[in-house]
Amino acid sequence: MDSDGRRESAEALLEEYGRRPRLVIYLAAAPGAGKTRRLIEEIRRMRAQGRDAAIGWIETKGRSDLDWLAEGIPQIPPRRVERNGKWFEDFDLAAAIARKPAALALDEVAHVTLPGSPYANRWEEALALRDAGITVLCALNIAHLESVAPIAERLTGHPLRAVVPDRFLASADEVVALDVSPRLVQSRLRSGKIVREADVDVALERTFSERTLQILRELLLRAVDTVTAPRVSAERVSTAVVFVPAMPSAQLYVERAAAVADALDLALEVRPLGDADITDLNEAARHNNAELLSERIDPATLDLDRVRASLMIVPRGGFARRLVNRALERDVFVIDPEQSFLADPVQPRRLDAQLGAANERYGRLTVYLGSAAGSGKTYAMLDRAHQLLDDGVDVVAAFVETHGRPETQRMLEGLSVLPRKYVTKDGIRYEELDRDATIARHPQVALVDELAHTNAPSLSTHKRYEDVLALLRAGIDVLTTLNVQHLEGLNDTIFRLTKTRVRETLPDGILSLADEVILIDVSPHTLRERMRDGKIYPLERAERALSGFFSVENLAALREIALREAARARSRERHRVPFERLLLCVGPRREDEALIRRCSQVAARLGVEFSVAMILEPRDAADPELIAALQRETHRQSAGWQQETTAAAPRRIIELARLVPETVVAVATTLRKPRWPQRNAFARRILDAGARELIVLTRR
Repeated sequence: MDSDGRRESAEALLEEYGRRPRLVIYLAAAPGAGKTRRLIEEIRRMRAQGRDAAIGWIETKGRSDLDWLAEGIPQIPPRRVERNGKWFEDFDLAAAIARKPAALALDEVAHVTLPGSPYANRWEEALALRDAGITVLCALNIAHLESVAPIAERLTGHPLRAVVPDRFLASADEVVALDVSPRLVQSRLRSGKIVREADVDVALERTFSERTLQILRELLLRAVDTVTAPRVSAERVSTAVVFVPAMPSAQLYVERAAAVADALDLALEVRPLGDADITDLNEAARHNNAELLSERIDPATLDLDRVRASLMIVPRGGFARRLVNRALERDVFVIDPEQSFLADPVQPRRLDAQLGAANERYGRLTVYLGSAAGSGKTYAMLDRAHQLLDDGVDVVAAFVETHGRPETQRMLEGLSVLPRKYVTKDGIRYEELDRDATIARHPQVALVDELAHTNAPSLSTHKRYEDVLALLRAGIDVLTTLNVQHLEGLNDTIFRLTKTRVRETLPDGILSLADEVILIDVSPHTLRERMRDGKIYPLERAERALSGFFSVENLAALREIALREAARARSRERHRVPFERLLLCVGPRREDEALIRRCSQVAARLGVEFSVAMILEPRDAADPELIAALQRETHRQSAGWQQETTAAAPRRIIELARLVPETVVAVATTLRKPRWPQRNAFARRILDAGARELIVLTRR
């Protein structure tokens, strides 16, 4: 069953159980990301499951660890081609199709084939293998993608011999990002695992410079995000749509819309209204990494049920007034087309005070970010620890949770493991990170798993991330792990996408604080396979998880968010904010406690100030205890509170908003359809009273 209780289609189940040939592409930012290792490991995993999996073509480049890993796996013998008196080897497509294994590993698909193949490029051979009924696992560097190649050539100063068209990526059944730290790639480069020792210095200046690797990483995540958009219902899709009217210049209007979409982790689509200039919109969309849908929209005939967006951004006017006057299942941001305000975020980072003075020597923080449990974060962290150990770095496992997984347990071998701190409270025994012992030991690097963990009740710190901040203040580098659903500012987004409320959260600023955020990407298909194999939860819990949180739809949505958070964490270009203050209007309703929390999260993601106003009308019945509860929630969110009673509530709200420049009013969507002679929805009344801009939030 899927997450909404509907039975999954037979086609989807056949694909998931591996009975349909599939094309899986492992995409990396640069050589040295571990593509070949990943291919071999996946083939070994398939063979352990009893599947007929083989190696079609890999390049180990003489590395003994890769040769050892590939030992015992059947390989398709290469074909030999004579050119100018020399013999060369290449992948033998005909032999592979004749052998017809269930799955085949095909390295370096950005390769021009030697004479004798019916295809000019290896990526075409990969498609032919899938057409022949063989699942293909292949690997590619992002620089060789057709749309990225010109950028890569300008960065490195070297022409690319082979280019793969974007349509190859789009045709894949799965595209998985292999994200690694530039420091790790440079370390592998210096150790001679990528180029010859004589070429290392030149490579570090251009192809493997910090700037080049960072840009390629961003292009990698954007590419994977583009081709992995989940197929979900309109109100759950992770997309915003901005409707743009005819205006002198759409650039600023779209940029203000993009600021809100970016803060809420939503991809942005641009739709023209009426006679809007398509050329102008195309430039505005390109500048803001948005997609232009060129079909012109008539607001009077627009079918809202066909708009696949969880946020609609519309210009102030008749369209906006009609829209906010109805019950909605999505958020709405009404923009004044004549407003031009854009500024840097005004809120200070919440974690700065916990870190300490700016002149202290902090340790470096590296976060391994995943979409869900079982993505391989701990394994990747331990793999990095062994590489550091080989480089002579003092590394300790301060707290690593293997969850009983044998392969992860084996990765702990050879590492110094610190004893845990045992705490007993109310008859329950807890195992925790011993922060003080770790600081006393003072390694160069400490491994600390599960950053969002809530500590035992009797400890001085409530959350593990606070202990990690203490290690950083002590000058210790920390490698840690985190699932994207634990980010506090995404709590509402995760609930909207998965219908599950995550209780254990930590401030979003932890990613801004990190020196490195490494995405551990994995497809929903692979995660569900790991669940069935008992590698995430015990088998008795697996079936329930597969039909609940680990449904294909949920995992696809979480993966999309993880991709965007990883890109957002290291993006060099930040969207500015379209206003400076958010004023939320609440009523004497119990459900408005959740609305206060949600609006606070939106304000935090945008980086704007936040306050709450309760403007009652004389006829309103207000429970003093309920109002006190709303006040307490407001103070918990570090927001200001204002309460008044007036016969003209909409006008008074606008007066309060205008006391502080660049304030936008936020209200909850109406829960009813407007019927005459009932009054218009409160959001509509605020617009009618003269509000220039407005945010309407759905209730969760």
